[in-house]
Amino acid sequence: MHRAALLAFRSAACTVSLAVAALLSGCAATLERVVDAQLGEYFETVASAPAPLVHGLARLPFSEYWTGIVFNGEKVGFSHLEVARSAGMPGEWELRSEAAFALRLLGIEKKVTLKAQDVVGEDLTLRRFAYEYVLDGSEMRVTGRREGDALLARVTAGGATTEQRLALNGPLYPSSAILLYPVVHGLSPGREYSFRVYSGELQAVREVSQRVEALQRSRLFEGAAYKVETRMAGQRVLTWIDERGRPVFELAMQGVMISALEDEERARSYVALSALNKKESLVEYSLVRPDRPVERPRAVAALRVALAGVASAPPSDAWQRCAPQGAEIVCEIAPSPAAAATPVDPKYLDASITVQSRDPEIRRLAAEIAGEVAAPVERIARLVRWMEANIEKAPLDVFSARDVLERRRAECQGHAWLFAALARALGIPTRVVNGLAYSEQLGGFLYHTWNESLVDGDWRAVDPTFGQVRADATHLKLFEGETLAELLPLLDFVGRLKIRVLGAEHAAP
Repeated sequence: MHRAALLAFRSAACTVSLAVAALLSGCAATLERVVDAQLGEYFETVASAPAPLVHGLARLPFSEYWTGIVFNGEKVGFSHLEVARSAGMPGEWELRSEAAFALRLLGIEKKVTLKAQDVVGEDLTLRRFAYEYVLDGSEMRVTGRREGDALLARVTAGGATTEQRLALNGPLYPSSAILLYPVVHGLSPGREYSFRVYSGELQAVREVSQRVEALQRSRLFEGAAYKVETRMAGQRVLTWIDERGRPVFELAMQGVMISALEDEERARSYVALSALNKKESLVEYSLVRPDRPVERPRAVAALRVALAGVASAPPSDAWQRCAPQGAEIVCEIAPSPAAAATPVDPKYLDASITVQSRDPEIRRLAAEIAGEVAAPVERIARLVRWMEANIEKAPLDVFSARDVLERRRAECQGHAWLFAALARALGIPTRVVNGLAYSEQLGGFLYHTWNESLVDGDWRAVDPTFGQVRADATHLKLFEGETLAELLPLLDFVGRLKIRVLGAEHAAP
């Protein structure tokens, strides 16, 4: 259930990169909102800015920098960027970046490390790359290069490798170059930039827009710095870049996450500090407490809620009906059979980087679990029972279904990926859906992932994490998607959504 918070953290930090930094309850008035509403309190604009400041890669006044990352007042990690001439072809440069985070969830320390090596041209355009991600012990590696009008990549997760080819048109940059872009191309108030980056974590190309807003001074950093607003994938990050081209201060996630320039020793000190940090940051950040509790949530057959703080209504289908009512959006969750659209999208039977339904081991296991049973509903029931008995529910994040199968434990998203892989291997169209489900233990709704499988023309909600062949009605679907790139819409809800419970009906005992 905590995956949304991890996604928000990894997707927000421009210093590490908007895509990979592509894992987090601050006060209601966060620092970023204070900055927007009361700029004069923290920042003072320098009246006359100098001529545009341009540092080409060959003239950068630094070779590396370190930043410390703070979430909700607690030191949680660091990032590091190094710029060096490449030992390969003349005119090539290497951007070597790394980041590490440590947080706590349900008393367990979660660790994330990210390492990247990008080979770029003098203008920062991407040529080759190699990325390594380690999340709670699970690994993912992404390597590749640009060839003409295509980006070629190899993604390895859970021991399985997926080839990726993305069509390109025009320049492409690595996500590690996001903050270097205005430094290389010109820092001057009023300048705007738009460019595309490849995110190894998302395995996708994303549009980035930047605006240099002002040259400012602040008690939060020394000297003057250029305020740069960066937007990517719906996220907004404010960064202050000094005259040497280094990010001295940064705000992300509406000010909940802050990073600032530090020396190496202080930046790495998060390791000791995180051991003392007992705050359940991930749970606090992703928990949505309603106005009143939901009794016996696993037995709820129909639920009516009012949502506030969201720009658009969740989807309406056979599972739920949502519509605006005044300033709120009212959703009625009362599953009813409905004919599925035909033909069924082939992707619900296909393999992906996260749902490896064609993997030989997954296909063998699916056939073994199903046995001689042919009816889809009974096959689904057997898969759920097998997972209930063999896959531990633990706050452990993974990259793919194969990771879950190898480690035999995972959080909700891992359960949904493995169930989808097994079901598709049996020829049952299955999708991964994301939204909220009520936690009786924590007294609120948590961001959660489950499945929908097509049975006799009916998309049946199945929750393998809860061991439910038919999920209860506290499951509020926000969108579907199984890749990290498809999960980005979660960032529109986390930290903003409010819920009122209007009524609940329970199934007969």
